[in-house]
Amino acid sequence: MAKKTVATLQTSSKRLTKAIKMVKSPKSGAYTFVESVMAPEEVNDWLNQK
Repeated sequence: MAKKTVATLQTSSKRLTKAIKMVKSPKSGAYTFVESVMAPEEVNDWLNQK
């Protein structure tokens, strides 16, 4: 499973990070990409969840 944090975004006083992870579909077996923008402290928890 590929994991990567691709960008750090700054909006006014908040620091945000855009994270992308590759998820395998249980039906077809194909991989899809899931993107989310969150605080940098939450990235590892988000990437580790299934």
